[in-house]
Amino acid sequence: MAGILNKLRNLDAYPKINEDFYSRTLSGGVITLVSSVVMFLLFFSELRLYLHSVTETKLVVDTSRGETLRINFDMTFPALACSILSVDAMDISGELHLDVKHDIIKRRLDSHGNTIEARQDGIGATKIEKPLQKHGGRLGHNETYCGSCYGAEAEEHDCCNSCEDVREAYRKKGWGVTNPDLIDQCKREGFLQRVKDEEGEGCNIYGFLEVNKVAGNFHFAPGKSFHQAGVHVHDLLAFQKDSFNISHKINRLTFGDYFPGVVNPLDKVQWSQDTPNAMYQYFIKVVPTVYTDISGHTIQSNQFSVTEHVKSSEAGQLQSLPGVFFFYDLSPIKVTFTEEHISFLHFLTNVCAIVGGVFTVSGIIDAFIYHGQKAIKKKMEIGKFS
Repeated sequence: MAGILNKLRNLDAYPKINEDFYSRTLSGGVITLVSSVVMFLLFFSELRLYLHSVTETKLVVDTSRGETLRINFDMTFPALACSILSVDAMDISGELHLDVKHDIIKRRLDSHGNTIEARQDGIGATKIEKPLQKHGGRLGHNETYCGSCYGAEAEEHDCCNSCEDVREAYRKKGWGVTNPDLIDQCKREGFLQRVKDEEGEGCNIYGFLEVNKVAGNFHFAPGKSFHQAGVHVHDLLAFQKDSFNISHKINRLTFGDYFPGVVNPLDKVQWSQDTPNAMYQYFIKVVPTVYTDISGHTIQSNQFSVTEHVKSSEAGQLQSLPGVFFFYDLSPIKVTFTEEHISFLHFLTNVCAIVGGVFTVSGIIDAFIYHGQKAIKKKMEIGKFS
């Protein structure tokens, strides 16, 4: 038994030295104090890191299928009236959303940017007294109103009871309304007069679009859009104007929900138009992003990068459609952010590394100073006797 204990005693990596052989120095005291402060600061820093979550970032291939993309926007056009502003969306799968009105609010603004009125869409229709019927006569007593669509009816029994209904029927046919005053509903609602009354006003338009998760574009442009011979066209003749000012400010543009740390590069971006007509284009690369917080709650969202381009034209020369266009494409790489805590074992390992590292380094410095002082002192004594 005694032999085993002696063997264990020989394994002692920390041999004890008699206190009579200790030599305490001023430099050793200073180094001990400094190393203790350094040790405390590093320990406190490690403790803060342990108590707070850290975010781990990974890049993976996006294998999701059949999902939709939600585009949230809030834009202000200081020189474009709400009555002539429309929103369209289309993608490479061939799906079209023309003159989108659902989930979109338009707010009329005066020249100073103050709100005049907020409404769901376009020009509100007023009540028509004795309007023109499909059969050509006026609305009679107890007769149900069914307005004419002026040849744009999809079926024989279709009715167009407002100027907006007629314009929508024309859009579906791929026709443009050249003179609204020739349409009874538009004339009685005062369509052109309302457009003139809103001259000089601005428009704040906000809401969201739900589109397929494929490459596509959405745009804000004057006039009601329609497709003619496979070409996307906007009916601008109805407004009897040869130029449109599309100066705009993007208050907010996001692809998906907000998550901590996201940076949207187009928020608060503003552009002023110098020429009579212009097409402003934003080319956006959307990166799918998944954010998982410390509680395990997951947010499916997106980040994006953007480049800009503008096409200008002179008055009366509409070489390109005036408007603000957003062309987006999706990255095949998905970014995942995961919040997590550092494990206690990792924290304990770092603390031990701090204590041991500082203790060892301070010991090396102390030994260097101590032996250096002894060597200098010895040389000085030899110099005195020589």
